[in-house]
Amino acid sequence: MNKTLTDPRTDDILALQGVGWFTRKVIDMSSITLAVKHYKDNGGVEHIDIDQTLIGIPGTSEKRTLWWKERENYDHIFGHVKGKSRRIKVDELDLEFLKTGWTADTIEHGVVQSYVESDTPKSGTVWIGNQTWGIEELGGERRYVRHVKFTGPQAEDIELRVVYDYVGPKKL
Repeated sequence: MNKTLTDPRTDDILALQGVGWFTRKVIDMSSITLAVKHYKDNGGVEHIDIDQTLIGIPGTSEKRTLWWKERENYDHIFGHVKGKSRRIKVDELDLEFLKTGWTADTIEHGVVQSYVESDTPKSGTVWIGNQTWGIEELGGERRYVRHVKFTGPQAEDIELRVVYDYVGPKKL
């Protein structure tokens, strides 16, 4: 994650999600790296598996099946959540912030939309994270970016971008 290009309000979102102060500070001080595996299964369904690594605490794993069916998950940082993911054309999205800034090829192939919310009866928290993922050109470089539309427990409304640097294929 490029902390210079990423909106610093990511900490505000983590706090509203109930992530503790110490964990947030470790996340803030760490370099977050994503290892991404993108594939289709035998049935032709698209998947994106992401393992996050950071220094000090174990990262999270995102196992996304792009078929827009809700599934429950327990995450050691975010707690009990429910979410769904899909590939979608930007003109089919309702929120302008999730639609804008993408490269022509991202618009052509569609963004990945991730909709995750707290599983309130299990977690005791209330929040919604609606994201789109794709490629933007920033400063003449193509970058993986997530647009995050977050709604907090008191109807807090935060829109921000998370920007990543490409460091190359994973070394085996």
